[in-house]
Amino acid sequence: MQTKEMQSTAHLPQLAETRNPGMALDMDWVRAAQANTSAIERRAATLPGRRSVKKDYQAAWLLKAITCIDLTTLAGDDTAERVRRLCAKARQPVAPALLEAMDMDPITVGAVCVYHDMVETAAEALHGTGIPVAAVSTGFPAGLSPFHLRLAEIGESVKAGAAEIDIVISRRHVLSGDWQALYDEMRAFREACGDAHVKAILATGELGSLRNVARASLVCMMAGTDFIKTSTGKESVNATLPVSLVMIRAIRDYQTRTGIKVGYKPAGGISKAKDALVYLSLIKEELGDDWLDPHLFRFGASSLLGDIERQLEHHVSGAYSAGYRHAMG
Repeated sequence: MQTKEMQSTAHLPQLAETRNPGMALDMDWVRAAQANTSAIERRAATLPGRRSVKKDYQAAWLLKAITCIDLTTLAGDDTAERVRRLCAKARQPVAPALLEAMDMDPITVGAVCVYHDMVETAAEALHGTGIPVAAVSTGFPAGLSPFHLRLAEIGESVKAGAAEIDIVISRRHVLSGDWQALYDEMRAFREACGDAHVKAILATGELGSLRNVARASLVCMMAGTDFIKTSTGKESVNATLPVSLVMIRAIRDYQTRTGIKVGYKPAGGISKAKDALVYLSLIKEELGDDWLDPHLFRFGASSLLGDIERQLEHHVSGAYSAGYRHAMG
């Protein structure tokens, strides 16, 4: 039998119908944003052990997690054929036999995320599937190329078929407290994206403090980003639960004050099914069920899908399969 949770996963990914228009920079609000580091770390430390789902319910949550994955390849040796194989995996992330055993309809991942050079290849491979292509942009991962080139890169990716642009902010603006410069930069990126949705990568491992993470989150949302994202995946510290808690609560605060829902994307270091369950439970508790959907929540990951597949196979057969049976491409 299908649980309600399982039934809700059987859909194609979608982008949010309502964009974040942004607002004027409110420096009083930004300066008032604080982060009680010890309290945040205590709360985060309790998360892995506080919520446990088993059997059909666990399988349902794992299927939900798959629909929220931005299946990603950002390697220097990426080839067109590797990207095509990844797109094939995005179209059919779970073996049909497993879905049939769980009485589930086909599902897909949330998006495929690539470098600019591979956008056209990915867009062609995903044509007609409803799966968007996300392109990392603006001098990813450091964000230190000339500003006019970062804007031009966004435009080129949109022309090539990217429906989502993952931009990287200039960390120096955060570290120096130049919130106006960060706002102006983010606003320019948002305008360059046009109809493409924009995800602001904060590179939280390089921002120095949780307070800076909170303030940078607010500034990027005020400037009109549709998602805030933790990391490029290239920093020494990527997505963590304390950082996620700070960013999620900034999203909640922004929604309370403006009525606009902004998405959240943890990225980097999330490779186990059990980690996905913790993040989903955190989202449900802090933001509510509306965010348990790919138009407002994404995992930036690749190896995560393989581990989820192994857990689903164990759910169906009672035995774990070898990792090579669930290759990404």
